[in-house]
Amino acid sequence: MKRIFDPIHHFIELDDAEAALLDTAPLQRMRRLRQLGLAYLAFPAAEHSRFTHALGALAVGERVFSSLREHDPDAFSSDREYRERRRLLRASLLLHDVGHGPFSHACEDVLGVRHETRTAAILALPEVRGALDRIGVDAVDVASLVTGTPAPSDPVLKELVSGPNLDADRMDYLLRDAYFTGVTSGRYDAEQLIGALRTVERDGRRTLGVDGRGVVALESFVLARYMMFATVYFHHTTRSFERVLQDALREIWTDPRLLDPIEEYLAWDDFRVFDALRSAPGEAAGALRDRRILWVLAAEFNAEGDLGRYEACAAALRERFGDAVWADEQQQLLHRLPLDPADARSVGVTTRAGVVGAADASDLIARLSGRAYWRKIFVRRGADVAEARRICNEVMRPQP
Repeated sequence: MKRIFDPIHHFIELDDAEAALLDTAPLQRMRRLRQLGLAYLAFPAAEHSRFTHALGALAVGERVFSSLREHDPDAFSSDREYRERRRLLRASLLLHDVGHGPFSHACEDVLGVRHETRTAAILALPEVRGALDRIGVDAVDVASLVTGTPAPSDPVLKELVSGPNLDADRMDYLLRDAYFTGVTSGRYDAEQLIGALRTVERDGRRTLGVDGRGVVALESFVLARYMMFATVYFHHTTRSFERVLQDALREIWTDPRLLDPIEEYLAWDDFRVFDALRSAPGEAAGALRDRRILWVLAAEFNAEGDLGRYEACAAALRERFGDAVWADEQQQLLHRLPLDPADARSVGVTTRAGVVGAADASDLIARLSGRAYWRKIFVRRGADVAEARRICNEVMRPQP
């Protein structure tokens, strides 16, 4: 048994076969991929890696799975079935982020290939398949839970690995990201939430749900997601440098197709990108090396009803500054609600009246469900920032 100490979950234990999977080159590469990309330029302590997050997701998944068994022993036909599903869950959580590239989504936008596609190719590598064989897990079953292809046979495991609302991935990264950024509003009541998770029946299928007594913990989880997107993930400094990073990556990856072979793709990590940027002559590369801000925030709009003012402000700035204006719009589904009665993506909550959707059990979740928007307008450094902000203030001023 290998024991690894983690500041979030304390001791995390792996058996010898799982430790061997952790030692494979694709998983060790995750040590060199920052979990939060360039957020460390706004939050200096946010240097944690996808490797530590993978271990954290395993720790959360293990606790959830044990709790589910404790509250619903009949969910498994035998101890053997329980052990098989547990092995599959743990291996899948260790591998769920293995397909990410340097600086994550900024890399995907430049290369044009989603990380799920890379994950499928990595799972097919002999080194990884061999490690999974020693655990007693099929790489195809892992791909099913991580990428959704082929379609998973166990919806509860799929929800725990890569579900739309309550997966172990989200449960860990919110705690971890809040810890390393110091954003206390990003924390939620993990003990209560994990203890309240249940296997529920909805429309004839088993899914992951929440005991009615755990609704407040679920509310704290949804609120924490909102706070982290507003405070960290879409922070104006992070977004500004992500724009610069994409320009820099295009400078060093002049032909993205050269990274299509999975071996060449895996040879790149955050460290290698910065090594390449060290000698790159472009303005974007220099800005990243020296943390030199190229895009300055002129205005931001965080309410759904701000769309008209956002567009008017962007139009006014473009008329004045032309191409030196960048309008950045980000949105996020904080909690998925069913689009129709047959869609069971929303978390089910057990009540005396039966299983209902989370929005029916909580007015707070109903109000936070759907899309949240963060819209920002930047101007290039060198433009008259004070004038840009004055123009936006004029546009936003209520008319008499």
